[in-house]
Amino acid sequence: MATFFYIYILQSERDEDRFYTGLTDDLRKRLRNHNAGRILHTSKWRPWRLKAYVALSDRVRAARFERYLKSASGRAFTKKHL
Repeated sequence: MATFFYIYILQSERDEDRFYTGLTDDLRKRLRNHNAGRILHTSKWRPWRLKAYVALSDRVRAARFERYLKSASGRAFTKKHL
């Protein structure tokens, strides 16, 4: 069974201008943790909804793509396309 790494973008239901980008190998569990307040950085703006995700089989490429999405140009890309 192939392992995938998910780069995901969440949108706050409380503040629709608030997004969070992350990386995980278990997307459903990670979303549950965000919405349960177990992730300190995002607990203030919960609940969250999944806006988009990309699945990659290469952990290094996934981490690079996450880093890009968190950069200024990556945030601009996200804002334009979501």
